[in-house]
Amino acid sequence: MADEHVEVVVIGSGAGGAPLSSTLVGGGRQVLVLEKGPLLRTQDQSPTGLSDFKRDEMFASGPEKRITVPGMANQGQGYFSSHVEPDLNDEPHVYDGDDGRQYATIEGYTAQVVGGGTQLYGGVSLRFTPDDFRLASFNDGRTDLRNDPGGEVRSEARDWPISYEDLEPYYCRAEELIGINGTRSNQEKQASVDHYQAPLEPNAISQYAAAGMDALGMRRYRTPLAVITEDHPPSGRKVPADPDTIKTAFINRYGDPLGLKSNTWVALLDPLLDQPNFELRPNCTVTHLSADGAKVTRVHYRDPAGAGRTVTADIVVVACSAIESVRLLQLSGLEDAAFNDRLNSPHGLLGRYFLTHCFGGAQCIVPDRADKSKTLDSDWATDHCARAQWVRERGLWAGGVIYNNTSDGALPISLARTWQAMDMDNTWKGYLQDTSLVGDGFERYLDDNFGRRLSVTFMANQVPQRDNRIELHPTVTDKWGRRVAYIRKDWHPHDVALMDEFAEQCRQILLSGGDVRDVSWGSVKNSVVRIANHVLGGARFGTDQTDSVLDPDCRVWGFDNLYVTDGSFMPTSGGANPTLTIQANSFRVGDLLLSR
Repeated sequence: MADEHVEVVVIGSGAGGAPLSSTLVGGGRQVLVLEKGPLLRTQDQSPTGLSDFKRDEMFASGPEKRITVPGMANQGQGYFSSHVEPDLNDEPHVYDGDDGRQYATIEGYTAQVVGGGTQLYGGVSLRFTPDDFRLASFNDGRTDLRNDPGGEVRSEARDWPISYEDLEPYYCRAEELIGINGTRSNQEKQASVDHYQAPLEPNAISQYAAAGMDALGMRRYRTPLAVITEDHPPSGRKVPADPDTIKTAFINRYGDPLGLKSNTWVALLDPLLDQPNFELRPNCTVTHLSADGAKVTRVHYRDPAGAGRTVTADIVVVACSAIESVRLLQLSGLEDAAFNDRLNSPHGLLGRYFLTHCFGGAQCIVPDRADKSKTLDSDWATDHCARAQWVRERGLWAGGVIYNNTSDGALPISLARTWQAMDMDNTWKGYLQDTSLVGDGFERYLDDNFGRRLSVTFMANQVPQRDNRIELHPTVTDKWGRRVAYIRKDWHPHDVALMDEFAEQCRQILLSGGDVRDVSWGSVKNSVVRIANHVLGGARFGTDQTDSVLDPDCRVWGFDNLYVTDGSFMPTSGGANPTLTIQANSFRVGDLLLSR
C-alpha cells in the first residue's frame, strides 16, 4: 500500500502552525494539519447549540486519581484530569524539585486541543519591542549589569536573525486576521497599520492600576487582547449586540464557548474547512519522523483509533509547542541514527537554551467591590519599563511590560485556583492548602478578595542559559513506550535581580493608585520548575549553524524540508507575552514557503 502524500504536513494547530497553514492554503498549497488533541466546537459550530468545552480546563473534576509514574518523588499523590490536557500518568513531563528529587508534572503542556494554547490563554497580544530583537547589540560592551559576575548575560545574549522591522508587517497581518482589540497610543512599538478593534469599557477595579501608572509617569494604553469586540470579516465571526456578553472572566485560561476569543481554531482554521486543499485531522499523535539524507520522507502518526499511519510530504512543519516539538525531534533521532547525527552534529544544541519568562507582580485589596465577572483579562498596560533609558539606569539587560490582571480572582472558583497554587499540578487543591480558611476565616477571605483583589503583572526576558534544557528522560516513558520530556531549568542571578526590580515597580503602581491595603509582591524566582509560563526556546534560530538549530527561515540546519515554527525558535524570550510574535513569525515563514 503506497504512502499517502501531501504537499505540506503541519504538526500542531496552535500559534505556530495555524497562521502558516492559513497562508499556504490561501496560496494554493495542499496542507494537512495533524493535531494531537480533540476538536472542541463553540456553541455556534455545534449542531446541539452546546459548546464542547466542559469548564474543567484548569480546575479539573471527576474521580481522583493517583500518580503511578515509577521513581517519582510525588508517586502516590492525588490528581484530577482535564479534558484539554494529557492524563498525568499517560504522558508526564519530569522535572527536578528543590530537594533534588524528580517529580512528574502536567506543567509544560499549553493545551492539547485544536487551537493549542490559544484556546486557553487570556488573550494578551502584545508586540515585542525593537530592542527585544537585538539584546546582544544592546548589551555589547556594558560593564554595569547587575548580578552577572561571570559575564554570562553578555556572552549568552543573542540578536535575532530578523529585526522588528522585518516582522512588523506580519504583526499587522496577525492583528488583522486573528482579531484583536486595544489601543496604539503610548506603546513603544510602532505600527504601520492599525488593525485593532475598539476596546470595551474598562472594569471599575482597573481605575486603581490606571491611577498608579499615571502617578508614576508611566504612559499607559489599553492592553491588546485577542477577543473580538466588533464583527470580524476575515473569520466570519459576529459579536452579540450586548457588549456585556463579550465581557466574561472565563476568557482567562478557559475555553470560550462563544467563539469571541480569537484562538487559531475560530480565527484561522475553521474558515478553511471547505477548502479542497486543506484537511484537519484531530486526535492524531505524531510519533516520529523519518528522513532520507537531508529530506524528511515520512511522518509517522497514530490515528484516533490508535492505528499506525504514515504520510509523506514535500515540506514538514513541526509546531507542537516548544517542549513537545523538541521531544518529537529527539524521539525521531532515537529511531534513526543518521537522522540524529544530522540533527545534532556537531554542536548538540537541540533542547538547549530552553526559556520561559521572568514573571511576577503585586496584588492588593481595593476599597470598592467590582463585578469582576464582567471583564476581559486585562485593561491597562505600560511599556515604561521597556524603555532603553529605564533598563540601563537599573543595570538590567532587558526590559518588559506591566499590565493589570483584571480577571484574576474574578470568581470563587478562580480564587481557589490561585490560592497558593504554583502550577497546574495542585490547582484542584484550592483552599485545602490553607487550614486557616475555615468558618469565619473563610468568610473574611471571600469578603476581602471577591471583587476587591487587584493584581498587576510583569513579563520580561529571561537570560538564556545553555544548561536550561529539554532532554529525553532515561527511564520514564509515555503510554506508547516513548521516552518523556525531562525539563532541566533554573534562574540566572540576573533574572532574580530583574524580577525583584519589576516586582517593586508593580508594588509602586498599586501603592500609588489610591487607598489600597494588603499589598504583596513577588515573582517566580523561588520556583525552579515554573515551566508552564510560556514555553520557549530549545531550537533557536540564527545565522550561524554552530550556534543555532534553525536557520533564519526556521528551517532545521542540515535538512531541506523540515521547519519548526512554535515558540522553540526564539533565542530570547521577549519582553511580553509571546503568542502574537509566534503567530507573526508563522505568517512570515508561510510567505517564505510560498515563494519556494
